[in-house]
Amino acid sequence: MIGLYGGTFAPVHNGHLRFAIEARERLGLEAVHMLACAQPPHRDKPGIDGPRRHAWLEQAVADVPGLVADDDELRHDGPSYTVDTLRRARARFPEQTCVWLLGADAFNSLHGWHRWQELFAYAHLVVAARPGHALTPHPEVAAYPQVEIAALRQQRHGCWHAIAIPEMDIAASAIRARLREGACVRGLVPDRVLDTFQDTDFADLAAQA
Repeated sequence: MIGLYGGTFAPVHNGHLRFAIEARERLGLEAVHMLACAQPPHRDKPGIDGPRRHAWLEQAVADVPGLVADDDELRHDGPSYTVDTLRRARARFPEQTCVWLLGADAFNSLHGWHRWQELFAYAHLVVAARPGHALTPHPEVAAYPQVEIAALRQQRHGCWHAIAIPEMDIAASAIRARLREGACVRGLVPDRVLDTFQDTDFADLAAQA
């Protein structure tokens, strides 16, 4: 069973890594593939180009067992729809059960995603349940079976599970805001990533809303 975790990762931060690590350990995943998207469907294209964001992911996971920087979404044009990513994942990993990792806010708005029902045809969904972030999915989403971890292995797709993760109030938008203010972001961004930043990286991140 493998996990897939998508995002803009502009920049990747320690909250992203913590969720991926917690999911891998608790679900017994062979690996978690972290995918920097090319074009988010519901927001402007990131101001940081895909190859740079993917390179940051590679640095971030270099010394973390079981985490993989995956460039699948960057190799395809157009919006990075999750349903297409999962369809390709099933073809790429035909012997594996795939698990899509997402946060509570994303899960609560899942009913507005492109062809969201098809996600359950390709994978299970695992949601990060954090203190102060209630799980309130749309009734159509909540109708899919919520199961325990053991049950995820008994089916190839179609279920969802919530895991409680340690509170880490870190957001990429807040990191970019700190950079605009000239504040330090060490401890928020992985040291291996931060140590590779050039002046242009700091400037481009600060310029992004």
